[in-house]
Formats: sequence, structure tokens, C-alpha cells
Amino acid sequence: MIEPPQSVFEKPEPTFNKFRKAIANKEFLITAEVSPPKGSDPTHMLAQTRSLKGRVHAVNITDSSRAVMSMSPVAASVLIQQQIGIETICQLACRDRNRIALQGDLFGAAALGITNILALTGDPVKAGDYPDARSVFDYESVRLLQLIQKLNQGLDANGKVLPNQGTDFLAGAAVDPQSPSWSGLQKRFERKINAGAQFFQSQLITDFERLDKFVNQIANQSDKPILAGIFLIKSAKNAIFLNKFVPGVQIPDRIIDRLAKAKSPLQEGMAIAAEQIQTARQICQGVHIMAIKAERLIPEILDRAGIALL
Repeated sequence: MIEPPQSVFEKPEPTFNKFRKAIANKEFLITAEVSPPKGSDPTHMLAQTRSLKGRVHAVNITDSSRAVMSMSPVAASVLIQQQIGIETICQLACRDRNRIALQGDLFGAAALGITNILALTGDPVKAGDYPDARSVFDYESVRLLQLIQKLNQGLDANGKVLPNQGTDFLAGAAVDPQSPSWSGLQKRFERKINAGAQFFQSQLITDFERLDKFVNQIANQSDKPILAGIFLIKSAKNAIFLNKFVPGVQIPDRIIDRLAKAKSPLQEGMAIAAEQIQTARQICQGVHIMAIKAERLIPEILDRAGIALL
């Protein structure tokens, strides 16, 4: 009898499980958003990320956010994990992939040691730098979460047993506590819970009373952590731009006025972000910090918020 050849592939050990353990231990979760480069040189991305080591449980790698083309989030995640040693949460959007490509990318991510996925529908292409590109949207975020559940069980999208091993992802989802439709927000949240979401990252939060209401009336019905989106607003002009061009963002006039009157708008923006982290800490189980092109400032923001080294 001829023995089948043994695999020579050594799958990376799941060394990046800090985020999963922190969720299980009910720790206050800290994640930061990092954007892959618009090109093949990751030097700047890695330099910005290096300062986050020891300050965050994981960095969240965007997938062509706002439909602006960038390096593959899988490739960027692997580079960060291998060269910096920080755990990643790899975003995966349905906008650009059908179910075949989604499964292929998920298998590749698992084989390369990525353990966390944020399942997203994806921003419409009209918002980005290729408005004439053809969208896919074969799935949306709930169906992507359901797919990840199947892969974790060793099954493919058709429910057939995978001959070469399944996955073991911690899957998360996005949520917008400031959504104008309360019933729609609740239904969408419950669908994502039922589809297997293990954590939730919120959109940019400015209305913390609304966040508190969401956590107490909807999210607390589950045991899944909510990470409030905290955005470093660099100036009044930046705030006005966000209000005008980013869907769902509603930065109040009091914050815009505060930034406009500040001697150093950037320093004032950092102070506001630190205050918001302190507020979020009283409401939910974590924060997701977005400091686009200024990730190096996140450690100082955490210091101001009284968040110690991890």
C-alpha cells in the first residue's frame, strides 16, 4: 500500500491570541486602525505601527476603506505581525470579492497566522478613487460572518467538508450606535450576533449618551464587547470635512468651535480624543482609535487618557 505524501507545510502556531484572551478576561480593549500603503512599500506603515507595540491589544488593518485603493489587508497584516510582532485584526470587505475570492483570502489569512477578522460589507465604490469600478457585493457582512462560522466548523460555503482543514477565526463586525433607525440598529446587531460576531467595533462616536443607551438597551443583551470608535480630529477644518463627506459622522458644533479657538488644534484634538476614551471606559468594554496618518500620536493620547502599558 502506498502511503500518501505527508505535508511539508508547517502552519504557524496561533501565537497572536492576545485579543481573544483579553475579551475572555473582560479587559478594557484597545485597538488602533492602520491603513495599508497605496503602493508596494510598507516602510511608512510599519514605522507608524511600531510605536503601538505594548499599547494596544491589536491593530485593525483596513480593506481599501472608503473604496480608496490600497495594499491587500492580508498582506499588510502579515507584514505587521512578522516584522513588528503586533497582533492584527484583518478587515475583509464584500465589495470587491465574490464568495469564491472571500474563501480564498480567508484560507490564505489563516495559513499565514492571522486569527482575527472584521467582516464588512464595504463602502460603495462611488465614494472612492475608482468610481467607475464594478462592485461585487455577492455577500454582505452578515453572510460573511455566516461563512466564517462555516469555515471554522470545517465546511465551505456550500456546506461541504473541507478536505484540507478549516479555520479558527475570531470574527467581529461593525456597528453604528448613532444610527437614526433604532429598530434597524437592533435588528442588524442581533443578526450579526446570530451569525457569529464575537466583538463589535463602532463607527466614530461623538454622542456618548446615545452610545450608553445602545449598550444598555441592546448590546448588554449579549456578552460581546463593544469598542467605541474614537477619532483623532486634527482641526476644525478636518471636522467639517468629516461631517460633509463621511456618512454617519455628526461632529457637534461645540467640538468644532473648541478646535477652531485652540492655539494648537492638533493638541486640542488629542485632548478631546483622550477625554472621549475616558468617557467610553465608563460605558463599554473598549475603544477603537482612528488617527489617520498620525498613528504615532496614539501612545500619547492613551497616556493622557490614563491607559497604562499592556
